[in-house]
Amino acid sequence: MKKRRQQRHQTSTYTLLHELQSSATEPLPMGFRTHQLNRMWGGLANIETAETPTTDDWRVCSDAVNLMETLVAMGVVADEKKLLDDAVTALADAGRRYIEHGTIRLDATGMQAVRAVLEDYAEVIAVLPARTMVRCHRITERWVRDIQMGKRRPHDVV
Repeated sequence: MKKRRQQRHQTSTYTLLHELQSSATEPLPMGFRTHQLNRMWGGLANIETAETPTTDDWRVCSDAVNLMETLVAMGVVADEKKLLDDAVTALADAGRRYIEHGTIRLDATGMQAVRAVLEDYAEVIAVLPARTMVRCHRITERWVRDIQMGKRRPHDVV
């Protein structure tokens, strides 16, 4: 008898229903924004200064960068500072460093790029409609799942 390969199904944070029920004019609720930004800023602070930053610290920073990349791809915001690619590269390098040496660290240029993207993300999440942000989350989650399944675009970084 053949064993079935167990598939890991990731649940989405948001569904289409969430998107449709979100405000088309008001930003996400302040409590949500504060919680999300606190986690992202805390993750960056830990990567910069903690004795042993965790993969969760790296992930929340990567989430912010991925969300900004999606917003740029959606045409909602522009990468005027041109730091998005630098932030993606810096986090990818930090991930590789973790795999090779067991520690997650950013170099000075990477810290500046990630910090700038987080600052931009904090600005846009305060003003963009909740529906736009929920759509952004849905697109980003789909994109990350595709990367994990091996479906990559030419510029994707794993």
